Amino acid sequence: MPEFLFGTELKPDAATPKFGIVPLIWGTFMVAAGSSMVALPIGLLSAIYLSEYAPRTLRSVLKPTLELLAGVPTIVYGYIALLLVTPVLKRLLERLVEVETFNALSACIVVGVMIIPLVSSLSEDVLSSVPRALREAAFGLGATKFEVSTRVVLPAALSGVFASFILAISRAVGETMAVVLAAGMRPQITLNPLTSIETMTTYIVQVISGDAPYGTPKYLSLFAVGLTLFAVTLTLNIISGVVLRHFREVYQ
Repeated sequence: MPEFLFGTELKPDAATPKFGIVPLIWGTFMVAAGSSMVALPIGLLSAIYLSEYAPRTLRSVLKPTLELLAGVPTIVYGYIALLLVTPVLKRLLERLVEVETFNALSACIVVGVMIIPLVSSLSEDVLSSVPRALREAAFGLGATKFEVSTRVVLPAALSGVFASFILAISRAVGETMAVVLAAGMRPQITLNPLTSIETMTTYIVQVISGDAPYGTPKYLSLFAVGLTLFAVTLTLNIISGVVLRHFREVYQ
């Protein structure tokens, strides 16, 4: 158990197999953190625009269009990363650094785009539920539209917005096919996003689709990795529920 939880080497096919899960956890949170840097600000800004600035007719078109991104199969995002995002990165960065065909940055970009609708839709619903009386009171005191949006509406809906962030991160942690095609399958601990990494979901796919005989340590390790992934996502969802329950604003 200590070797599994704290080991930094994952070599299930070696003469002396090693099943350290730290490289998989590192890769998983690397993708989650990178995709969050893409999705959270864009999703929140789009939610504020839809809730506070967009005319009703434009909002009725933009919101469903944005939510269509959530209906695109994740394997399509993976192929977009492999065939479009990575070549663009290579063209932009080829004179500075080497960009591998499978790299974490491409995975972060496409997963970030994929979870934007989750952040935007949930945050927009929360922002729209803030009572209009708060907005009118702020306008009555001479506040501008921007000040009302950022200093009145957003703080009033902060618990729901934060919960949407956690749910989006949880979604990124559990993403599979887009990461398999974009990030590759090299378990390593690195800070370089232009190299290949491996996540927990990718490892599960690799073992299931490989030639690991039933009942071998390598085959059984996927259940341990799956249980760890379940524990991580469950923890994130519990945190989201706690935030909503303890910090939710209730208006009469």
